Amino acid sequence: MDANHLRERQRPLKERYREDAETARVPAHAEARLSRDDIACTLPGWAGEITAGLHPAAGGDGSQACSADLLLQALVACAGVTLNSVATAMGVELRDARVVAEGEWDARGTLGIDRSVPVGMSRIHLRFELDSDADDQTLEKLVQLSERFCVIYQTLARPPELSVEMARAG
Repeated sequence: MDANHLRERQRPLKERYREDAETARVPAHAEARLSRDDIACTLPGWAGEITAGLHPAAGGDGSQACSADLLLQALVACAGVTLNSVATAMGVELRDARVVAEGEWDARGTLGIDRSVPVGMSRIHLRFELDSDADDQTLEKLVQLSERFCVIYQTLARPPELSVEMARAG
């Protein structure tokens, strides 16, 4: 897809969102069904079901997806699509590109060993590996705009309001 085609596809969307901001609100949904046989849950994905389970650091055997890895995968997927879109809009040709996310979490927190250790990722690093004839200033702008417009990156950088509720099934 070239920049003109991308602009043509996005033009009516941008016009509609400017005229009626409420139409720009996009609902998102995910759901998991707990396993009765294992400490795991299954969630539908675009390419089929994914079974998530305990990381080996928390007692799993490594055969199931780790939720922390899924979070990083969501980040690189969003950052990669955003990078590709921004590069197209800017007319920057990328011969090759890779987006890599690395993170860290401390198992003592999630296992309740030490209350002073936070539960969750404590560090995430995102790296854009770019092969292009574009100059460094252009590539740095490309990365800055990708960071700015990546939904998952911005969600992690500025966490949303969270709420939890319990509901009886059945």
